[in-house]
Amino acid sequence: MPANTSHTTRVDGVDRTYRVHLPAGYTGRSPMPLILAYPGHTESPVSFERYTGLSGLPAVVAYPDGLLGTDGELSWQGAPYSSPKADDIAFTSAILREVRATTCVDRNRTFAVGRSNGGGLVSMLACRLPGQFAAYAIVNGAFYDQSRPYCPSSKAPASIIDFHGTADPVIHYNGGTRLGGRYGPLFDVVASWARRDGCVTTPLQVPINTVVTQFDWPLCSALGSEVAHYRIAGGGHVWPGSTTHGQPGVSDTVSATPLIWQFFSRHPLTL
Repeated sequence: MPANTSHTTRVDGVDRTYRVHLPAGYTGRSPMPLILAYPGHTESPVSFERYTGLSGLPAVVAYPDGLLGTDGELSWQGAPYSSPKADDIAFTSAILREVRATTCVDRNRTFAVGRSNGGGLVSMLACRLPGQFAAYAIVNGAFYDQSRPYCPSSKAPASIIDFHGTADPVIHYNGGTRLGGRYGPLFDVVASWARRDGCVTTPLQVPINTVVTQFDWPLCSALGSEVAHYRIAGGGHVWPGSTTHGQPGVSDTVSATPLIWQFFSRHPLTL
């Protein structure tokens, strides 16, 4: 069986494409975890796969392709520049349906990962597709105000791990405006996820090193739910732990991919 296969599916009259990576050791006889991975604005899935190292995990990984937005760049639903033809919630549902029908994956260990604009979409998936994912990971997330109609208030619990640098020049930690769209302070967004899960108001603060602090909300009324946020002092708009963006910086004092996998491993679906 080939390690990588390309697929096309039709969503609301639009042809959408994605690629599925099968890990080493996949036999098709034992269900494996499934990860859907959404790159950031302007990024290709191939580049995203390379610098995150997600395909090195013991999981089937699906890499969806975004649509060209109003700025001519690849993007996802919910951003001010996204394509008016994009229904990435329906696209995600189609990927889940097709991959589950053709690949031996575990419905209770299905996860979503996204960076920047892709992270904003992953946040929307957490409330629009409850019960389809066990946990979510977001890096440098862009949570535009205009995406809120797509992601109404929801009581569905969501275990989320998040990473963001305080010196991110693209999506500012304390909120701002980008390409015509406003987004709020990052910590406020994370705290709203914790409130939705019924977690304790004040998170635990754990210094990971001199520049990284982990904020963790582990005690939630939604049994088994957890929200974790890694604040990287001086960190930029990069994937922590990946040196493909140039010289290592403060963001690389932690490595997002193994931390995400550890988080996913302790949060199977319990609905």
